[in-house]
Amino acid sequence: MKGKKLKRFTAGILGAAMAGTATLQPAAFFPVVAADSTAAKVIFSTDFEDGTFEGFDKRGDDDTTELTITETQSVSGSKALSAAGRTQSWNGPSFRIDKLLEPGKEYMLNASIKAKDYANITFSFQYTDAEGVTHYNNIVKDIQSGGWKKLENIPFSYTADMKDVFIYFETNNTDDLFLDDFSITEAPPAQIENDLKSLARIFGNDFKIGTAVTPEDMASSGFMQVLEKHFFQSITVGNQLKPDYVLNEAATKAYLEETGDDTTPQISFGAAKAVLDYCQKNNIPVRLHTLVWHSQTPEWFFKEDYDASKPYVSKDKMLKRMENYIKAYFTTITKLYPDVNFYACDVVNEAWLDDGTPREPGHPAESNRYMASDWVAVFGDNSFIEYAFKYARQYAPAGCKLYYNDFNEYTGKMQNIYDMAMDLKEKGLIDGIGMQSHLDVRQGQDAYPSVEQYEIALKKYISTGLDVQITELDATVPEYSNDRYFEAQANYYKGLFNLYEKYKDGISAVIFWGINDTKSWRASQQPLIFDENFLAKPAYYSIVEGRDEQVLSTTTTTTNTTTTTTTTTTPPTDPTGLVPYVVGDANCDHEVNMADAVYIMQCIGNPDKYQLTWEGERNADTDLSGDITNMDALCIQKYKLGLINALPMTRSDVVPTPGPVVE
Repeated sequence: MKGKKLKRFTAGILGAAMAGTATLQPAAFFPVVAADSTAAKVIFSTDFEDGTFEGFDKRGDDDTTELTITETQSVSGSKALSAAGRTQSWNGPSFRIDKLLEPGKEYMLNASIKAKDYANITFSFQYTDAEGVTHYNNIVKDIQSGGWKKLENIPFSYTADMKDVFIYFETNNTDDLFLDDFSITEAPPAQIENDLKSLARIFGNDFKIGTAVTPEDMASSGFMQVLEKHFFQSITVGNQLKPDYVLNEAATKAYLEETGDDTTPQISFGAAKAVLDYCQKNNIPVRLHTLVWHSQTPEWFFKEDYDASKPYVSKDKMLKRMENYIKAYFTTITKLYPDVNFYACDVVNEAWLDDGTPREPGHPAESNRYMASDWVAVFGDNSFIEYAFKYARQYAPAGCKLYYNDFNEYTGKMQNIYDMAMDLKEKGLIDGIGMQSHLDVRQGQDAYPSVEQYEIALKKYISTGLDVQITELDATVPEYSNDRYFEAQANYYKGLFNLYEKYKDGISAVIFWGINDTKSWRASQQPLIFDENFLAKPAYYSIVEGRDEQVLSTTTTTTNTTTTTTTTTTPPTDPTGLVPYVVGDANCDHEVNMADAVYIMQCIGNPDKYQLTWEGERNADTDLSGDITNMDALCIQKYKLGLINALPMTRSDVVPTPGPVVE
């Protein structure tokens, strides 16, 4: 066991107090598994058989959808909800949830949905953030139609700072949609495997271990418990710090109308508030992702009068907009969150095509397979990259390293990334290269890239002398293959982490793009190391095999001008109240009773068989001595016997007034 020391400490009344606990069975001492979902509480349910669709509506006044009850389509019974008359792909049936459900709790959607053959259906989420900006998230994309499709136990949630929150269905065309057997249930409480070795505590002295988080993730108790145990060294906000969330169109146009200034876009961080608040509260370092990107950047940002229908602005005007945007981004976020360590930033993301050429000019759309770039449309080439790094270097907070980030970074673009990075390095504008590492196990032997091919790219980027971070790690298996390829996935992940340790002197962070398969952006291909119930997959075990947890040390990170000390010894202690600090709960069953006292004694007496998790260590120090001793077990017993009123005990409680010696 790492961390606090276990010590044998005999107290005068220990034997008598323990005598009453001799028959306790240590049932809670073994790993727990995901809770049974069969008893989930139903919040709302309808099969439309009563001929009504109360709670459903079209998506605002501009939506032409006509909602009716149809008897020509159904899954069960004779009726279903029909959404006809759609003139835009985003038109469709919506259901408001913030008047029915509680913020900060996770729920499950079950529904059957149907559209015409070859339509792609999307289950989505809409809300207004704390600063009044409306956002749209896809929960499940590319649901192939061609008959009724059943959505089962799809998790969703919203946070307290969101309002006007809806879930809805849309397609990539305007054909009719049908909905049946719709229900919302409370998600069962997740109970993670607390006996697992912590990834952060294994690798954290060599490189940070982190993950991506969205506000919706934070309502999932399983997600946050796994984050707290394994990924507490770094968080990337999954979507809400990208340009389409940060650039505030309404405020920008209002500013233009008021001042006549069309070079100073207005920004908002309201969408990321829940995640950034959590990081500030728990002292978790943050990777900023991302400033300049062809995707998820609104078209109006590049056009005259901020009007997407008008021509592109000149290069000079776009440079002013870029500088003001980057300046506002850094100065605002550091003012709002002065205590957050923004230790890294993806300044430019995905500027090169796989063949090593710049993207084609234009706005990314289905017609160009989302490969075009408005930045190239304005600048004519990738010359915008250097300006982005120049402005980021000027305005980024001290200690924030600047990265170029890309996917398929092991393909034909590798040399271009290398050459670009070396040029920027010579000019003092870049600190590192981000290897996204969205990888594909396939069936094992045909993995792409192979571990060997991946190593070639890793070595090349390290050879620049710049820092390398693995920024969005996941590794897919074939769609809907259940666990058939999990062993191949495990071997692949093992090979990757062997590389990361081999080249650890050149790697400062390994960031997974999510925690478990269900919440992954590539969920159908099961790319992560925890499953839908937050239980470890073979890939997890392959990574930790033969490796031990370490006591995390204090590390010092140096940029080109500033040295910043970051302490990484203590993981978050109470993330959003989901995994509370319960003094005395040594076995982590969320209760304090005599079983906790027994378990402390077992861990002290037989450490080869019984070990406290780090959560258990934190909770078990009931006398605040800094060590785990028999006295901690005694404190729990005194509390349960009513001899003291609360835990932790004060020193006067722990050290009793001298009295007769009881033999």
